[in-house]
Amino acid sequence: MKSLFDSTSEPIQLHLPDAEIIYYPAFFNKEEADKIYDELLHEIPWQQDEIRVFGKIHPQPRLTALYGNEGKPYSYSNIKMQPHPWNSLLQKIKSRIESVCDTTFTSVLLNQYRDGKDSNGWHADNEKELGINPVIASVSFGAERTFQLKHNSDKDQKKSIVLDHGSLLLMKGTTQHFWKHQIPKTTKPIGTRINATFRVIK
Repeated sequence: MKSLFDSTSEPIQLHLPDAEIIYYPAFFNKEEADKIYDELLHEIPWQQDEIRVFGKIHPQPRLTALYGNEGKPYSYSNIKMQPHPWNSLLQKIKSRIESVCDTTFTSVLLNQYRDGKDSNGWHADNEKELGINPVIASVSFGAERTFQLKHNSDKDQKKSIVLDHGSLLLMKGTTQHFWKHQIPKTTKPIGTRINATFRVIK
């Protein structure tokens, strides 16, 4: 049996202007991705924050949790999250990702998309805490979801990727300056997806 951190696929470079994006379709093998998904689903203290949209308060359309180094909160969409201390599984996943991207991450934002109604709208990971040209490493477990990208100024530049169970998406360089991304809603019957997005908070 392969170990938890055997990579079973070659990386795919996405050739997009003003971006550096690498996709690993099977960064974790299926058996171990299944185990990670189950542990994250049942052991993470998931929360649902409220967000303000056009002056109205709404429950965020997904569940979240933040883990990371002590004293490193993360703010986005007028939400300020305080990190839980690292657990052993997240530390192991972090170490494996760090081995392929030469970055030491300080936090991970977890998202649970319970079904096709849960989503994440157009945005860039460009908060000031992340610094210039942040490295964003996103691993996915559970149901496949479509990840959409669009260029900020060149409307002809768009890309959609289906994020596989056990996959890693790595965004580097100027990606967050020139591109936005989202996980759109879907009307298809679909199961739960868990996403863990590792980042460096300055």
